[in-house]
Amino acid sequence: HKVLAQPFAWEGLKRALQGRALRIESPGQTFALVSTVSLEPEPIPLRCRVVLVGDRLLYYLLQLYDPEFGELFRVPADFSDAVRRDREHTRLYARLLATVARREGLRPFAREAVARLLDEAARLAEHAGRLSAQTRPLAELMCEADLLAARAGRAVVEAADVRAAIRRREFRMDRLRERVLEEIGEGTILIDTEGARVGQVNGLSVIELGDFAFGRPARITATVRLGEGEVVDIEREVELGGPIHSKAVLILSRFLSARYAREHPLSLSASVVFEQSYDLVEGDSASVAELCALLSALAEVPVRQDLAVTGSVNQHGEVQAVGGVNQKVEGFFDACRLRGLKGQGVVLPRANVRHLMLREDVVAAVRAGEFHVYAVSTVDEALELLTGLPAGERDAEGRFPEESLNRLVEDRLVALAELRHAWQERRHDGTRSEAEDEHGGGSEAG
Repeated sequence: HKVLAQPFAWEGLKRALQGRALRIESPGQTFALVSTVSLEPEPIPLRCRVVLVGDRLLYYLLQLYDPEFGELFRVPADFSDAVRRDREHTRLYARLLATVARREGLRPFAREAVARLLDEAARLAEHAGRLSAQTRPLAELMCEADLLAARAGRAVVEAADVRAAIRRREFRMDRLRERVLEEIGEGTILIDTEGARVGQVNGLSVIELGDFAFGRPARITATVRLGEGEVVDIEREVELGGPIHSKAVLILSRFLSARYAREHPLSLSASVVFEQSYDLVEGDSASVAELCALLSALAEVPVRQDLAVTGSVNQHGEVQAVGGVNQKVEGFFDACRLRGLKGQGVVLPRANVRHLMLREDVVAAVRAGEFHVYAVSTVDEALELLTGLPAGERDAEGRFPEESLNRLVEDRLVALAELRHAWQERRHDGTRSEAEDEHGGGSEAG
């Protein structure tokens, strides 16, 4: 990145490697049509190996737009952003942290403090079984923890110092998060954390601010009426929805058709929207919540508001992993704590369990039974948690059990299809009567 940012540096590097010589010349001399320099220093022979280090995006862009790049740099090496968190790598990572401490002139770190730093490395990697290869954030955290230990008069940095450094770092960055929580507490941002509502689900999103990210709960609502089978994404209609989010909403309509409209046309007009959303909505991590809101509106069954939902869904109703799961869980936890923890929780994909590296206060609340984290593999499992009704599976005759949620949805869609058919029949009869009247009136006039 630094080479590309310097004027003429990239072209100069390529000329030196191609000519295998260093030439001392000014940019004006290099790019001028006519040179006025009469004496030029002798080129310096160049025999060396050049290693460029940068992010993947720059590599792909250079590979795509600079044909000489592949000829000059023929041996790429793609390094992983994280390493496995096994016994051997954990030992080596701890030694790396000790090296950082010695290099920065820091106090020794206690065993528990190193363990807390390893947990933070796993959180940076967003995976409980991996450790982030980015050591700069950890080095900064170690320096601040060392400062706190010095102020406390300790010769060794303890785990409490690391925890305090993490809290201080978050405090310096969380102005917007505190503002969001304040507006939720005041009722400006409408979020329910108790009770049950039809066609309304608590979704979760992530707001990224540079190196800091936090979760924000968002109300998702759905409405249903008689129509011709369309599911309207209001965000897309007003150009506030990205292509991935629009794709997710289209998948919802295909799911409805495949599961419930095998023998009759899908005869609904539904709308799904993120309430109080004024920025671009992108991603498919809310598609499970949107589908649950839609099915709740169809079945007219209320959904628990003490639960929030995240996850992506495919056409077969399988729940898929999403990103930012730690921030999402913590975001809803913070919103619930404002009004008192009463056993609320978050429903997330089972595939995301391995990515959980939650804050210590969230873990403590889960252990105390004040907050819950539920993992699901299918949308049916999520619906059973949210509604308290069995989802139900088709029997040998292809029918869902009585009083199951899927049966209620299917019965509603069948009723809508019959209404649509009856309306079309009445419309057809009315059109035919008008045509006969016009024909009869013309004969009398003749």
